[in-house]
Amino acid sequence: MNKTITISLLSFFLISSCKENKKEIKSFESAEVIPVKTATVGSLALAGNISTSGLVTTENETTYSFKIGGVVNGVFVEEGQFFRKGQLLATLDETEIRAGLNQSDLNVQKNERDYKRATNLYKDSVYTLEQVQNTRTGLDIARKQKDAVAFNVKYSKIYATADGFVSQKVANKGEIVGPGSPVLLINETSNNNNYLLKVGLTDTEWASTKIGQKAIVTLDGYPDKKFDAFVFRKSQSADRAIGSFQVELKLTMNDNKPAVGMFGKAEIKTDHSEDFIVIPYNSLLEADGNKAFVYVVENTKVKKRPVTIAKFENDKVFIQDGLKKSDKIVISNSAYLNEQSTIKIIK
Repeated sequence: MNKTITISLLSFFLISSCKENKKEIKSFESAEVIPVKTATVGSLALAGNISTSGLVTTENETTYSFKIGGVVNGVFVEEGQFFRKGQLLATLDETEIRAGLNQSDLNVQKNERDYKRATNLYKDSVYTLEQVQNTRTGLDIARKQKDAVAFNVKYSKIYATADGFVSQKVANKGEIVGPGSPVLLINETSNNNNYLLKVGLTDTEWASTKIGQKAIVTLDGYPDKKFDAFVFRKSQSADRAIGSFQVELKLTMNDNKPAVGMFGKAEIKTDHSEDFIVIPYNSLLEADGNKAFVYVVENTKVKKRPVTIAKFENDKVFIQDGLKKSDKIVISNSAYLNEQSTIKIIK
């Protein structure tokens, strides 16, 4: 009887043990294994080009004005109008100016007569040498005064000193202007080669930029065109208003004539290059600005690692730090993973 009971108990424990083993095997076999595709990160020497933006202007921005004051007789160009070198742009009323010129001419004639009379009287020993010299000096002064008036008459007209266009018309016919008062604000465009893109750079970007470096510019007004450019001028001091260093890029516009103030983007090609880790775009997780995460393969597990993004280019991401060249990263099914997941690498 005791033997029978003992055998029955042993049988019960064996059956229970087998059932538990079957459950463990079933539980192990049912653990989720997630298939993923992986890739080894690559590296690429990327030129440290500078991306920036700014506004179109011209090489020379000039204010045209009259040397003397007076009444504006006419302004012969309008805002936005192009003109040629030597073209008459504006004049003053010459009534008062001509009267002054005639007066100076009469003064010269009088002093010429005085000098001639003094010379004759000196020959007759009536005038002294000093008196003759004084009349000669008076004649010279009168002639110089006439030259000054004639010079002012010349600058009672404004002629274009170069090809360009009017950016702002300040005075109109009939207005009274003072000496040097602005009449026209113009931008020079000699041979259509004076267009510039004025951009702002940081301290580091300014230091890595050199005169003559090439650039590619796109303008909002010409979205389907790319214009060649080069670094033309560098400011030696920061713009206090915006806190950046100004650099001017000279544009090759060919037959295009952009408006001053048009927005443009530039890619300046520098001599500096830097090695970056390159990964596919679909390997990124939780990207926010230049911060993101990727899953790095460690045996049959994955590790979530933060990375810093340098730039995007099509379907590639350039990583500044966070990865090594020997790392293998997950490029598919990342959304289903966590650091406790078991993975199976597929091709």
